[in-house]
Amino acid sequence: MADSKEWLTEELKKVEVWEKDQSDLWFWEKLGRLPFKIIDKFTPTFIQNKIGLLLDELGQYVQTGGSYLSSASKIPAYYPDLVVNTLEDVEKLDISTMDTAVEKITGNRKKIATFQGAGTGIGGIFTLTIDIPLLLSLQLKTLQDIAICYGYDPKIKEERLFIVKCMQFVSADIVGKQAILAQLSQFDNPDDSTKREVLSELQGWREVIFSFRDQFGWKKLFQMIPIAGLVFGAFINRSAVNDIAEAGKMLYRKRRIMERLGSDESP
Repeated sequence: MADSKEWLTEELKKVEVWEKDQSDLWFWEKLGRLPFKIIDKFTPTFIQNKIGLLLDELGQYVQTGGSYLSSASKIPAYYPDLVVNTLEDVEKLDISTMDTAVEKITGNRKKIATFQGAGTGIGGIFTLTIDIPLLLSLQLKTLQDIAICYGYDPKIKEERLFIVKCMQFVSADIVGKQAILAQLSQFDNPDDSTKREVLSELQGWREVIFSFRDQFGWKKLFQMIPIAGLVFGAFINRSAVNDIAEAGKMLYRKRRIMERLGSDESP
């Protein structure tokens, strides 16, 4: 581990600047709820049932990992030029090396999101209702793989909560973002009461998922137009994955930096 204390301190400041730059989009978030109220009212029952099942699967992910759980066995593919096979090996890497791996993952997932958004955009409102849970699952996978690249294991329940909080951060207003940042800054606090407070929020996973879905309402409105939705879907999904990947990188990066600074200050 070659990261100096001075370098870590400077990089931490950059993350904190990014945190302060996160803008308040509450007006658009409120406006965004309208299209999905329309979708829920006019969408055929079988499609609504499918969305419900997928949302339940995301809830299962929080509790057990479910079918969305990423595996640390992917580590060698993320670091092909290094002898890195386990999370313990990853923890010893320079943070800049971790950053490079995350950038490659982000680029790959943005391409997948672009094709996915274009494909589901062709059919307008009907394929749009399928696109939402597909996009959520892609973002979920992306955040898990980012966690692995920084040496954290999504098999651990606490890590899955951290990932859900990252998702919530992206869709929150400025007040919500500040509250989430405060929570995440205490995430590795050894105090049991702090951990219990954060873990208790697992019960609110469905609210997180639905608020996240609603955030895309106004953006997805244009994707409801058949054929033209192809262009909007490709752009919107690419942007959505980019936003979640950026948040995941910054929040996990900050966590790893703070851990290293803390270890440097230990006796």
